[in-house]
Amino acid sequence: MQSFNKEERLRSKKLIEKLFAEGQSFKIFPFRVIWLNADTGTGAAASLLISVPAKRIRKAVQRNLIRRRIREAYRKNKQIFYSTLAERGRKCVFAVIYLSGETIDYKETEGKIISLLNRLKMEYENIDR
Repeated sequence: MQSFNKEERLRSKKLIEKLFAEGQSFKIFPFRVIWLNADTGTGAAASLLISVPAKRIRKAVQRNLIRRRIREAYRKNKQIFYSTLAERGRKCVFAVIYLSGETIDYKETEGKIISLLNRLKMEYENIDR
């Protein structure tokens, strides 16, 4: 289950526009998460968009490094969130936006991604109440 398939990547322009227009958000520094309870139209339980703005990180090499770290941390720990989605029969689209102007190491990135996934899990548990 530790993979990050093409179906799990958020690519639909309509869904992205809907996500940014209607989605709810929260921050866990250095990330901002925008999420929406919506059908992805694919077999994946959740679709992810990763954004590292060039305004904050000037060098493309650094942006790509941050993106790879986020993607890897998500791939290894997504089961935390997927189990909740499977229990409730829901699907989710969400965007992770990097806010810091400096790169952080992988261990810190992974820790923040785990807390981000736990927060998303809590948000979905609160929907059903």
